[in-house]
Amino acid sequence: MTHTPSPTDALRAAARLLDRRRFLTVTGAAAAIAFSTNLPNAAQAAAPFDPNALSTDPFTLGVASGDPHHDSVVLWTRLAPEPFAVDSGLPAQPVTVRWEIARDQAFRRIVRSGEERAHPEFHHAVHVEAGGLGPATDYYYRFRAGRWVSPVGRTRTAPAPGARAESLRFALVSCQRYDQGYFTAYGHLAREENIDAVLHLGDYLYEYPVNAAAGARGYTGADQLPAALNRETVTLEDYRLRYALYHLDPDLRAAHAAHPFVVTWDDHEVENNYAGAIPENSVSPEEFLVRRAAAYRAYYENMPLRRAQLPHGPDARLHRRLDYGRLAQLDILDSRQYRDDQALGDGWQVPDDGVAAPERTLLGGSQERWLADGWRRSRAVWNLVPQQVVLARRRNRLDGPWPLSMDAWDGYPAARERFLAAVREAGLENLVVLTGDVHVHYGFDLKEDWDDPASRNLGVELVTSSVSSGGNGSERPANWPTLTGANPHLRFYDGRRGYVVLTLDSRQLRAEYRVVPTVTTPGADVVTAATLTSQAGDPGLRPA
Repeated sequence: MTHTPSPTDALRAAARLLDRRRFLTVTGAAAAIAFSTNLPNAAQAAAPFDPNALSTDPFTLGVASGDPHHDSVVLWTRLAPEPFAVDSGLPAQPVTVRWEIARDQAFRRIVRSGEERAHPEFHHAVHVEAGGLGPATDYYYRFRAGRWVSPVGRTRTAPAPGARAESLRFALVSCQRYDQGYFTAYGHLAREENIDAVLHLGDYLYEYPVNAAAGARGYTGADQLPAALNRETVTLEDYRLRYALYHLDPDLRAAHAAHPFVVTWDDHEVENNYAGAIPENSVSPEEFLVRRAAAYRAYYENMPLRRAQLPHGPDARLHRRLDYGRLAQLDILDSRQYRDDQALGDGWQVPDDGVAAPERTLLGGSQERWLADGWRRSRAVWNLVPQQVVLARRRNRLDGPWPLSMDAWDGYPAARERFLAAVREAGLENLVVLTGDVHVHYGFDLKEDWDDPASRNLGVELVTSSVSSGGNGSERPANWPTLTGANPHLRFYDGRRGYVVLTLDSRQLRAEYRVVPTVTTPGADVVTAATLTSQAGDPGLRPA
């Protein structure tokens, strides 16, 4: 079967070639806000607001840390005395915030401190790149604004370059739709011990309207949400308000305070299944890129990211590399911003020749080269790849012809083959792809030949379920027999909500799949549904 381009295909191809200089002529207040990327000039900025005049707690959204290096870490907070107000209850003036880092929770041994301006242009967010820290060390941090003191957060730096760390422990999370359930999994994750970092694999928020009852949460009375949340996020104000809602969740705040986060986005941080400059819905490319710029800006404002990730208009370099000594290299990918449009109208489709076109890309050429170069230089025992959509082939029928997901790597087979060819060329022995998106737990072997179950494994893929998206889920969804039967490289499948705890040492990987039985009522217990291992130098998932 051959693919004949339709008028819609032609329009979308034109959108991919959109001249950014023409786009930047888009006028209006929304575009002006979306594209002003730099902090205000000190000579032109408004006079600072006296933090001693704050009459209510500005730290309602909690604290967070992220992107650990061996000698530094990002500290984050956002001042919001009135989280659901457009201005968060603050004037359009910068506010001076003091920060402190200590070796103990009581802050008797403060090792670093300083001041940072929270600018109104960035919704009074604070991003501190705190340096001069020791490697592989736990620290505690807090912020002060006037007489107000933030909650205390714990963070941890990475091992020193070349250090042979004895072990590392990461948690994998994804997909947290507020109105489909409580963030119970985060409450349990906050109590996990010795977590080096939480890897958030996308869909931190959802763009869909949230009604007064918060959907499945069923809020009543004084707990009901403001009407401004009951619309899809499109403008910068919309996205900022939605992040305020999410950061107010006590379980999410607890997890951020307990562990550093390493984040990457998927689609819902902007719009469902968008592809590069191509929206899901029928709006002009110019209009969509203004929306994307607003979404990227709000994402940066609300995540513990370094200045290198500050958006420039509708663009932001989110892919980046973190090193954890000689034990692990993390290559964090962005599979949304640079991808070609999904083939055949998206969804699950039987592929045609156009799907396999060699020029189709999920990561974009520059990011592909960056990844391959990083792998060639890697000397780490484990190469971890936090990313968004399922890499392994998935068939949802026992007999052909087999539809495949056009939004996942199955819809970009040439790009997947380049990815795996780069693995082979670099000689990686311990590739671990870390994935979210699909609201279920999976464990895959990554095969050299998908049609030959006996072919060698090039690595493994650990897919974490959602925190709440999709509601309660079930241990064995209706398609469990089909998926396990049609995909012999699928080693584990569970449809409940939860997260994954990944432990690495020089000998093996250990993945513990945590699940909660319900998210539509709060307070559920957590259990470990399965524990899988993979041996260093011999990739393949096996029950522990």
